Formats: sequence, structure tokens, C-alpha cells
Amino acid sequence: MEFTKMHGLGNDFIVIYGEQALPVNAAELAVKWCDRYFGIGADGLVYILPSEQADYRMRIINSDGSEAEQCGNAIRCVAKYVHDHGYVQRETITIETLGAGVQKVSIQADNGKAVTVTVDMGEPVLEGLKIPTTIESASVVDVPIETEGTSFQFTAVSMGNPHCVIYVEDAVNFDLAHWGPKLETHPLFPRKVNVEFATVLDRQTIDMRVWERGAGPTLACGTGACATLVSSVLNGKTGREAEVRLKGGSLFIQWNEQDNRVYMTGPAAFVYTGKVTV
Repeated sequence: MEFTKMHGLGNDFIVIYGEQALPVNAAELAVKWCDRYFGIGADGLVYILPSEQADYRMRIINSDGSEAEQCGNAIRCVAKYVHDHGYVQRETITIETLGAGVQKVSIQADNGKAVTVTVDMGEPVLEGLKIPTTIESASVVDVPIETEGTSFQFTAVSMGNPHCVIYVEDAVNFDLAHWGPKLETHPLFPRKVNVEFATVLDRQTIDMRVWERGAGPTLACGTGACATLVSSVLNGKTGREAEVRLKGGSLFIQWNEQDNRVYMTGPAAFVYTGKVTV
């Protein structure tokens, strides 16, 4: 089977194009192929599939075999793939996702190749049970969470997938490997959660590191960057647009006051193509 290795700010994917539906053994293939020692190596396996509602449908299987409802870096990779291969020649396309429905994507191209991609990530979900958390509240903002005898304050946001944003003094050097998995599986989150540790540098700049549900530490998380900006607005820490600085690079995030939608702009890149035995 042919595949393309792609990444969005270092959040890397094995991209498969040409299948008509998600294979029944997709979870098994993701675990096998995403292994960085015995496989191709990636944070996730992405299938670009036909859609009855949009130009294409995206399905994302994490490296542990679980399925993600949405992924901001993956959707930019999908947009670049179909644009640069000439499958969709418009600069605005639509991509169907599992958790966030159909999303509009705008491509900024140079010499026929996508350089940056802006994604309409939709309206953030703030209601506790819908995120989902076990907290029955219209919003979950600056709420205590405890693990191993240590208490943090978190804000919960769904961008089609659940996020827990925690502000720390130094996100860049925070002990992600220790606290990330404990919070991902905390009982407050019935479907587990993506965990973002953030430091607000000023009203337009945020440092963020992420522990992704089903993948662990990754160099970037698009939905996590969106959730972090929304959380920062709700907590009065930033304005409605900011640069979110991740380990793999920066994303520009805007939470539009007029339509309540979140817009994410960032790059996507090809790495190589190859063949793998199914």
C-alpha cells in the first residue's frame, strides 16, 4: 500500500489516499505502522476518504489504535495533500470530520503548492457534559482538579475533541511526561482528554505544550492550540487572537466575536512517500 508521510509543525502522520472506507483493521494498522522503532513512525494514521457531504472525509487513528474525533494539524495536511495533487483545484475546500462535522478550509498557495492553511474549526463547546466532563455546568472555567495529591486549575473546551487547559509558570520546561498521562485518564473525563499546559507571555502570545489523548507528547496540536486560546479568553488572559507557540512551531488562532467560530492558520508539509505491506 502506498502512503505519504506528512506533518503539521512536527505532529506527524501516515496519510493514506484512495481507500473507499476505513479498513476494519485500521486500529491494528495504526499501532503497527506508527511504531517509531518497528514501523514507519508517526503520531497517527490518517485516511482521506470519499464524503457525501464535503469534498473529502478525514478519519484519524491515533498511534495507540484509538480514533480521534478531530485533529487540527491533520486537517491541514489533508488539505495540502488534495490541493497539491490537484484533486481539488479550488483554494477553498470542505473536509468532513468525525467529531466537528464539515469544516471549511482555505489554502494560501505559492506556485500551485499550499504554504499555509486556514481552517474554520467551528464553535467551541463549553458545556461540561458535552465536552465531555462529568461536571454538569454551562462552562468549566478555572476548576480544581487533583491527582497524586497535587491540585491544578483547569478549563475544559471541546473543539470536536475534549481538551483540559492548565496554566503553569513555565510550559516549555513543565514535566509533561509525568502529569500528562495522569490527567488524560482522570475520572473527570469519561472519554479521556487532551491536556494542554500553557504559559501566557502577553495578550497576544502563549507558550503551550501538549499531551495528546491516545498519542502522548507531540510537537504540536491544532485543536489544542484552539482550545488554549478559547480558555485564555474565558480566563481574561489574552485577547481573541494570539500566536500559540508549540514545540514544533507556531499557530495563529482567532476566536471571532461575530460568528463565535475559531480559525486556525498554520503550515503543513510533505516528508516522503513510500510503500508498506498490509
